[in-house]
Amino acid sequence: MLVDPRPRPCASRPRPCSLSRVRPVPEGEGPRPPGPVARVRVLRRDRPPRPLPFPQLKENIEQFFTRFVEEGKATVRLKEPAVDVRLSKANASHLKNFLSAVRLAHRGTDVEALPLAALVPAKTSEIEKPKTKMIITSRKDYPLTKNFPYSLEHLQASYCKLARVDMRMLCLKKLLKLDLSHNHIKQLPATIGDLVCLQELHLHDNHLESFSVALCNSTLQKSLQLLDLSQNKIKALPIQFCQLRELVHLKLDDNELIRLPFRMGQLSQLRFLSAARNKLPFLPSDFRKLSLENLDLFGNPFEQPNPLVPSIQLKIPLTLLESAARATINYRIPYGHHLLPSHLCEDLEVAKTCQCGSACLTSFIQTTVTMNLHHVAHTVVLVDNMGGTEAPIVCYFCSLTCYSQFLDRYLQSSR
Repeated sequence: MLVDPRPRPCASRPRPCSLSRVRPVPEGEGPRPPGPVARVRVLRRDRPPRPLPFPQLKENIEQFFTRFVEEGKATVRLKEPAVDVRLSKANASHLKNFLSAVRLAHRGTDVEALPLAALVPAKTSEIEKPKTKMIITSRKDYPLTKNFPYSLEHLQASYCKLARVDMRMLCLKKLLKLDLSHNHIKQLPATIGDLVCLQELHLHDNHLESFSVALCNSTLQKSLQLLDLSQNKIKALPIQFCQLRELVHLKLDDNELIRLPFRMGQLSQLRFLSAARNKLPFLPSDFRKLSLENLDLFGNPFEQPNPLVPSIQLKIPLTLLESAARATINYRIPYGHHLLPSHLCEDLEVAKTCQCGSACLTSFIQTTVTMNLHHVAHTVVLVDNMGGTEAPIVCYFCSLTCYSQFLDRYLQSSR
């Protein structure tokens, strides 16, 4: 039996003291405002039982609520202190006996005549454990008036037609897995990043159009291991996305992606990547740094690479900005927002890397070459219906010299 003493807001207001017609307190009702503190008695079983005085019950019961006594629930309202004692999850027969004893004590019956049963330890099965998992798969089962249990570690709310993330979910600080698949969510609140323990975030089949920079900069950097953004409307991911360096599983299938994150190679823990059925024309140059177990890029409109027709954006002589940016990166000179304007810091973060290892900012030569995806993944899903496992990848060159050396090697290998 669970006993829950709840203080009442005011003891001076007159109330009907009827024991025949009662109104039960709804089980889901929230806590009442603070009042006098109820006293708790500790019964030690290592001593022989002795008669218990009942001065706190004699003529001190204001009302009984027993409508749901057959379900093992009842409430006893005391006059002083002004509290409601709620009883729940009790054996119905035992609860009736207990309430009978309380009524007799209220009327002043001698203690020796009360029908009290001996104390029996609660069984393990009768002790309520904190709820750690909740799965909701329909709108009608979604809790609208009750809060989610704060002990939850796994919460799934699918097919609930949610248009936004319920802010009550963001109070679940122990949450490890959050599954909001098959809803109508268009935008993610930045406060999801406050779920410091979150390891898995499932957002499959929603209406998302972006993944915010705020989430990329949040505590998810240290905890998030699985992210499912498949079947949404995302066209691009921010550069900061690659700061989620604990990611192991990343699902981006069935979106509208026209490019993958520029610094993809920074996801050193990534082992499973799927970005099938998007609009990717090529892969970023950093892609070759990945070390995957499984890769799926099926159904993307990859361009046919042609290293002989490069895109030349090389400016000669180099501008002062370009020279300074290259030197800052090549010589690993520290920089930050306290030293440079924010737009210059952002430019440095997206600097390209030449085949020779040097950096280039806005002055470079760009082309695409073919890469066998088995170089970065142990298992590769075919990229097309022709059985291919190759895809175009971008290459950058910081000078005409570097591009000429690459071209010589390419032509020799083609003979």
